[in-house]
Amino acid sequence: MASVAFPTQAKKATLSDGTTYGYVAIPASAGNATFLLLHGYPSTSYDWRHQIAALQQAGYGVIAPDLLGYGDTDKPTDLKAYRLKVMSSHMVEILDLEKVSRAVLVAHDWGVGLASRLAFYHGNRFYGLVTMAVSYTAPGGKFDLDAVLERTKAAFGYETHGYWLWHNSDEAAAEIEANPESMFGLIFPQDPLLWKSDICPRDKAAEWVRAGRTAPLASWLTPEDRDMHHQVFSKGGYSGPLSWYKAMIRGFNNEDEAGIAAGEGKCPVRNLFIAAKQDYICRAEMGTMMTNMNAPDSRIEAVDCGHWVQLEEPEVVNKLLIGFAKEVVN
Repeated sequence: MASVAFPTQAKKATLSDGTTYGYVAIPASAGNATFLLLHGYPSTSYDWRHQIAALQQAGYGVIAPDLLGYGDTDKPTDLKAYRLKVMSSHMVEILDLEKVSRAVLVAHDWGVGLASRLAFYHGNRFYGLVTMAVSYTAPGGKFDLDAVLERTKAAFGYETHGYWLWHNSDEAAAEIEANPESMFGLIFPQDPLLWKSDICPRDKAAEWVRAGRTAPLASWLTPEDRDMHHQVFSKGGYSGPLSWYKAMIRGFNNEDEAGIAAGEGKCPVRNLFIAAKQDYICRAEMGTMMTNMNAPDSRIEAVDCGHWVQLEEPEVVNKLLIGFAKEVVN
């Protein structure tokens, strides 16, 4: 969370609708742009630690919120609060508070769903959009999990998002909180193939965590990273983070996006998609196809790593971010 990981750079702000956000804020040096970094699940602004250091050293500004339900930020229980359009307005308010008129937008995992709406609804506030692991997701239409499971099984031979069924249940948060070490090993395994066998198929992730199973952790994680993760989630829990899944699956975004016809939700800004070749949930092939379909002004860079691109290959990602900023700002 921002206040623990970045104590001298953390801020809190209560927005116009009463929602309080915690975030990292570092001003840009003269003439440089600011990056807005949106993390995914289950994470906080701490996921951007390697990027924050590199961008600051290069003179760029950084705003990295703990997103709704996470870290220092409010954790509402009403699923309506987790509508992507609502959270997009929160991000714009934070930009306004920090007096940033335009930013380079960067997102990973669930942060991409939010960033896609943010770029679509508020494109004039961004020089460009970098999406990691997950491609730009065009707003509009009704999300259909059954259709996603059917399509991915046909394309790849297995259901990539079977664990969403568990995450949509009322029991998942308590089950994860009762077995945090088991969940941690499942989310950050040394072997990326573990996701294909024990997260992607329906019921497998739930069975893993309920049984308290563990796995060797990714080599790029430090003991400090592990301690930070457990500190954040032992305090904040998983009900907020899982609300993003529930709101999407249960159709809470449908009304906001009902007026966006098929083909009208394309990315309005330049897009860099950083695909993860060893991600067995957010398949690089699927992300590439969706980027080509929904982001007309895009470039794709594939990195040979698992889902946690910015953590696994920070130097590669940092170079791509700074290069992209130079392209779109200048």
